[in-house]
Amino acid sequence: MSGGYILVVDDEPAICDMIQTCLEMAGFRVRLAANGSLAHQMIINERPDLVLLDWMMPMLSGIELTRRLKRDELTADLPVIMLTARTDEDDRINGLDAGADDYVVKPFSPRELVARVKAVLRRSTTAMSDAPLAAGKIALNREAQTATLNGEALPLGPLEYRLLEFLMLHPNRVFSRSQLLDRVWGGNVYIDERTVDVHIRRLRKNLSPEQQDKMIQTVRGAGYRFSPPEGAEE
Repeated sequence: MSGGYILVVDDEPAICDMIQTCLEMAGFRVRLAANGSLAHQMIINERPDLVLLDWMMPMLSGIELTRRLKRDELTADLPVIMLTARTDEDDRINGLDAGADDYVVKPFSPRELVARVKAVLRRSTTAMSDAPLAAGKIALNREAQTATLNGEALPLGPLEYRLLEFLMLHPNRVFSRSQLLDRVWGGNVYIDERTVDVHIRRLRKNLSPEQQDKMIQTVRGAGYRFSPPEGAEE
């Protein structure tokens, strides 16, 4: 399916089934979460393209989850559409103020929902372009998930690519090993933090022929930082 990955968060099975069916017919890949806490884990681990989120849910409400996502720099740009039976203008305003990109009132037409999803995705794709990312002699084609060093293809594995992309997207910020495991490997992966060191070494080795490995800096006692040369593209 080419439409993207949509995470549907609702504790009503009948609503979930209906939404899943209409979105899959429209070409989207759909996964379901029955509460906000599970949804937050899935968002961190799986990086959906858009979240359809019910307002009233157990454990963590939709509006609280939206606020949490928008406070986190790494999920702040994730598109969120709020689904709710609340029809008051104040509720709509509160939902949008929390960071929702759109607000759909139940009951709704499946065709309208699909149209709203496509519209929000179009806006977010324009705002969050997968344009090439570059620093020094390193260039990433984020759409193809490939990397080059001074124009030559870099033989990176999927994890090395994701690690390099993450660091390049957040230049001059220090990340601990545990933060990198959470953001690159996924929050539910339980592996030794030293695994990060192994992948950093592999990444540096690949970048060393052009002395670009120096951009990946070790911050003693804190973690790692990507420091591009001044004036490099981000």
